[in-house]
Amino acid sequence: MIPDFDENGLLPPRDFGLTISQLEKSILVLGSKATPNWDVAWRFKLVQNLAVMCRQLWQVGINDIFIDGSFVEDKDHPNDIDGYFVCDLHQLASGELERDLNVLDPHKIWTWNPSSRRPYRGYPKLQLPMWHVYRVELYPHVGQLSGIKDRFGNDLEFPSAFRQSRRDGKPKGIIRIGGES
Repeated sequence: MIPDFDENGLLPPRDFGLTISQLEKSILVLGSKATPNWDVAWRFKLVQNLAVMCRQLWQVGINDIFIDGSFVEDKDHPNDIDGYFVCDLHQLASGELERDLNVLDPHKIWTWNPSSRRPYRGYPKLQLPMWHVYRVELYPHVGQLSGIKDRFGNDLEFPSAFRQSRRDGKPKGIIRIGGES
């Protein structure tokens, strides 16, 4: 399914398609013999939270969901799961996507409005409601820039930004979440 991390602690550069069940049984949750301090319980909890959000996205017709960040690197205890999903511009711009997702979520966490960001103790960055509830941040992608720059200072779209290391710009793998089969 997923090979071990390379010498830089990254997945080999490609898209790895996994269901939530496969993700739960992967090296990203269970670790390897080389990762004795791996926080399996925390990583499993993050995947359970991700599953809640993915099911909501699938219910509104979103199928292209990608995760990245420190969760898909050899970090023993990642802070969260970062990701993006591909959606229709009209669905996003009209507010339909946010509205439909919040009908499904009991915490009404689906928003990307900067004014919804709140502090969390010990973190310098203000966090979205979805992060406070699930410790997962999933952003809509409709072809816009991500706010992340490459090592040359060029703005990147989510697909490019998430397929390189933020530390040094090296190419890395990413996980595409597929529906349960």
